[in-house]
Amino acid sequence: MAPPLPGVRTVRAAQRGDERALADLASGCLPLLYNIVGRALNGHADVDDVVQETLLRALRDVSGLRQPRSFRSWLVAVAIRQIRDHHRSRPPVTPLDDVPEVADPGADFAEATILRLSLSGRRKEIAEATRWLDAGDRELLSLWWLEEGGLLERADLVAALGLPGPYVAVRVQRMKERLDLGRAVVRVLGERDRCAGLAALAADWDGRPAPLWRKRFARHIRGCTGCSDRSSDLIPAERLLASLPLVPVPPALAHPSPGAVGTRAWHATKSRSLPVKTLIAVPLAAGAVAGLVGFATTGRGGERSAAASRSAVAASSPATADPTHRPERTPAAPALVPKGHPPITRSGGSCLKGVATWKTGGVSPALRASSACWYYDWGADSTGITAPRGVEFVPMIWGAGSVTTATLAQVKARGRTLLGFNEPDWTGQAEMTPAQALALWPKLMRTGMRLGSPAVAADGDKPGGWLDEFMKGAAARHYRVDFIALHWYGTDFDTSDAVARLRRYVRAVYARYHKPIWLTEFALIRFGTPKVYPSGREQAAFLKAATAMLAGLRGVERYAWFALPATKDGGTGLFTAAGAPTAVGRAFQGLPRTAP
Repeated sequence: MAPPLPGVRTVRAAQRGDERALADLASGCLPLLYNIVGRALNGHADVDDVVQETLLRALRDVSGLRQPRSFRSWLVAVAIRQIRDHHRSRPPVTPLDDVPEVADPGADFAEATILRLSLSGRRKEIAEATRWLDAGDRELLSLWWLEEGGLLERADLVAALGLPGPYVAVRVQRMKERLDLGRAVVRVLGERDRCAGLAALAADWDGRPAPLWRKRFARHIRGCTGCSDRSSDLIPAERLLASLPLVPVPPALAHPSPGAVGTRAWHATKSRSLPVKTLIAVPLAAGAVAGLVGFATTGRGGERSAAASRSAVAASSPATADPTHRPERTPAAPALVPKGHPPITRSGGSCLKGVATWKTGGVSPALRASSACWYYDWGADSTGITAPRGVEFVPMIWGAGSVTTATLAQVKARGRTLLGFNEPDWTGQAEMTPAQALALWPKLMRTGMRLGSPAVAADGDKPGGWLDEFMKGAAARHYRVDFIALHWYGTDFDTSDAVARLRRYVRAVYARYHKPIWLTEFALIRFGTPKVYPSGREQAAFLKAATAMLAGLRGVERYAWFALPATKDGGTGLFTAAGAPTAVGRAFQGLPRTAP
């Protein structure tokens, strides 16, 4: 499970020398760096050294970063420079087309991916195909793989490679073509009954994946009808890679020894009185980072008292993490896409902007003034709310007690789409186990309505979480789930950071299930006693930026702001009881109703 990448505030604090921020910076960067370097070097023995050197350089140079918002792109560029420096430092070899590129199947990164993520079938095949790429393609693949998984953006690739966007697109396309050739080679070589021509060609092969042999086997496949047919049904690589998580950081990096991290790096750190395990432990303790910062900036290991170290470690403990949101976590298993239910794509002009509301005075005129194109009230009907013409009501089966013949007939009469259970993973809401929800699901399916998943309060992207267990059970039983409903509340009131977190969360969920996303509750709130809200201006800024992001994000079909009335939640409501729009209400009124 990958810790979240640092936000702008963390980067700025680290630039000022804040030790807790530096700890977050180091521990948040390590999994991403390991995956970039590991794939680019294909598990070479120097992976640990290159990761360590990249982390040291990042911590040493972060103070000079002019735009903290570009930290991720800058970090990726630093990693790529270190990878290329590593390639240049190795002894010259004959051109790649002339010699096989030796890979140790017991130690390379493809094997790590297969074993640690328990891959099988098509995903195992694509991991094995990476062995057939040359060094330059593996470097690009390491970035593109993470882009498809939602952890990097194309801008990060452009910054890291130092090339214009169109050139990067061409390079990615060519790399994908060679990856597909590698997949075809893996497929045909894995067949027991190889054709005579392939068997004769393979007789001279030493069993080691190499670009030269990829070309030779690919030439045979193109000219052989049987081999070509066997490799003609390749699923697009994007669909397979998007659902794969980061490969976990291995123990050798998390708890290294001199032999594990490499002699050169070990002596480099020993000479500066800094124990190497403090550099790359996961997560890094703040006290250890103080020493690391001293090493990175002055060449000396920092010293501090044991009491101060314990205090700093406590200050950076997971207890301070956002309790309602973990969007940076990525799925740790293949996407759950039941057969027969392909993703539904949003078409231009389709309904997008919606609101969640409850029945209260003035709600009908507020709904009209909001210009929303759809709404729901957590119930089976909208009695007490008069909706303007053209505004769709979407009913919900709130919990187990709502699954009655009368209620199901009621929702069927009110619309074509049905929302599933409300926050079954949350105490005080529907509060159901995945097994209980699955037992009732066939009754919802029998309405014949388009059916949204239960809307979990949090961890929709978490392997083994409530939604994950429900979707696994639905797939095993061939139950129909047409789209995923999510709730999200951000506790970071910085607009850019909050939007980035929401975007990563939605992308991770979509990558896992490949079903349309309905974000049926979202806003900025820090839950507690009492609740804490941003200012009206901050909430409005987030709403405008978040909805602009959602409108252009692949997989997002609809969203609904929480909530229309300001009678209970003054910090998020759009309209007062008197019908006047709040600051966030005025921002909502100006949003487009439909998808671009």
